[in-house]
Parts: sequence; structure tokens; C-alpha cells
Amino acid sequence: MKIGPYQLVNNLVLAPMAGVTDRPFRQLCRRMGAGMAVSEMVSSNAVLWSNDKTLLKMNHQGEVEPIVIQIAGAEPEQLAQAARFNEARGAQIIDINMGCPAKKVCNKAAGSALMRNEILVKQILQAVVGAVKIPVTLKMRTGWDQENRNALAIAQMAQDIGIQSLAIHGRTRECGFAGLAEYDTIRAIKRAVDIPVFANGDIDSPEKAAQVLDYTQADGLLIGRAAQGRPWIFREISHYLATGLRREPPTLEEINSILLEHIQNLYEFYGEYKGVRVARKHIAWYSKCQPDGANFRGRVNQAETCEAQIGMVSEYFNQLMTMEGVEAA
Repeated sequence: MKIGPYQLVNNLVLAPMAGVTDRPFRQLCRRMGAGMAVSEMVSSNAVLWSNDKTLLKMNHQGEVEPIVIQIAGAEPEQLAQAARFNEARGAQIIDINMGCPAKKVCNKAAGSALMRNEILVKQILQAVVGAVKIPVTLKMRTGWDQENRNALAIAQMAQDIGIQSLAIHGRTRECGFAGLAEYDTIRAIKRAVDIPVFANGDIDSPEKAAQVLDYTQADGLLIGRAAQGRPWIFREISHYLATGLRREPPTLEEINSILLEHIQNLYEFYGEYKGVRVARKHIAWYSKCQPDGANFRGRVNQAETCEAQIGMVSEYFNQLMTMEGVEAA
């Protein structure tokens, strides 16, 4: 699997997710088997590039290449400028966001709202591809709503303009994240273009990953929500695709170790105050399917310091391991 000059170690990619795919999470998922990880979307509005929040989104120090920065906006020249700015800061691939269904994004005619205006899409793709020397990729949905599925037409246009890979979420903007993802459009796009196509949507297990690849014939997969609290899903899928067998799930001891390392990296990245708060949602995801998880989350969300949060996580998992040992005996 190659995107431009970059050879990926496999065809599994961490999908961009606002408020989730920060540098600590991207680095973790790469260590857990993702072949590539995409940043949170960065606004094309230059006014925002100097604020702390946006600077953190563009921070990719110490990451394994390729460094992929996703940009969002609705003005061709602004997006071109954002692409050039991030290329100068070390981005190796620029990804254009045409898939976000959030109202605050779509209300600005950005994200998946762009799919309503194919003329503007063409102008944006031409502007961004022409602005940089590095590969440009595109993430989109199947269309704006059920009656307006135009992803196939946009995919063919994108290939002609010079987009070097496509990621398709198998839902329209109107669907949001509701219902089941449909893969027929992804299959049709794969048959119509020669550039790599990544399937996205509802890929939450090794078996589902294999089924989606087989049905769509996509070149790779984007994994998003299924990696929240389960970053090891990448190694599980990779193992299954290679062997046809399920890999042993992580032990409680390993989950505890992964989580503690993750939240400590969040503290270092954001500082204590924000790090503790960002860590809360990750702790919730890791503990979602564990015994007494709801009560634990209620308690740990009250922690205000790194020390308190780490202590509560360690205590909780130690209790789970003790319970597991008693049951095994």
C-alpha cells in the first residue's frame, strides 16, 4: 500500500476524529498496529493557526511517517494556504475533510456540506493539489442525503485532478453515524478509479474488517470509533487478515499498562489541567465493557490531578485483576 512515495506498513489507518486523534492517541495507535494515523481536522482559517488549541493539533513531533494533516474549510484559496502552511511545518500528506457531519462544520459549508456543490469541490481540489508538492488525499461520505449520493462522481473528478487516495465513509451526511453503513457505493468507487480507496464505517472487529475488504475490494480500511478505548484493534485486525485466526485479547494487566501510558502522555502533551480532562473520555472508553465500569467512571471523573487520576485507574484495574484471579481459582 503506497500513497505517493510513502509505503505504508499495512492497509489499516486510524481515521481522523475531532477531539480524539491528537498526537498521543495517534502515536499509541501506530504502536498498536495502525499503518497510518490522520490528525484531527485543522481549520483553514489562518486567524486560528497561532492559538494554542490549533498549534497542538498541528504538533506531530516524534511521530512515525507519513505525517498526515487533515484540513477543513470551504474557501479554495484558504485551504490551499493551509496546505502550504502545514507542508512547511513538516506534513507529508494533506487530507481534505469532506466527511465531517457536525452541524458546526456543515453550517460553514465545510466538511460533508461541500458535497452539495460539486463546482466548489472541483475548485478546492484543484487549489490544494496545485498548492503543494506532497500527496493530497480526500475523505468524504457517500453523499449529502439518500437522494443525493454523488461520491462516485466526486471520486472520478478527484482522481482526474490528482488526489492520490480516497477514504469513503459508508453513510451520507444526513445519516450522521446512525443506522448501518452501506458499502455498495464504496464498491462502485473502487471499480471506477485506479487510486487507493479506503473503506470506513462500522468496522469494529477483525471479522467485519475482512468482510468489508472482501465485499468492497477496497485497498484498505479506516478505523475510527472502534479504536476508542481499543487501540489494539489494529493488531487484532492485522493478525486476522494475515492468518484467519483471532489474536488473543489483551489481558487486564496489559490494558492497565496501555491506559496508564496513554494518560501520562496526555498529561505531558496538554499539561495537568487539560490533560486530566482530556483523559476522562479515554478512561471511560477503556472501562466501558469492564465490571462496575459505570461506578468507576463516576468516581474517576471527579479526579482533578494527575496523581489522583492515576491512583484511581490503578486501583480499579488491580481490583479487576484480583477478581479475575479469584474466579480463575
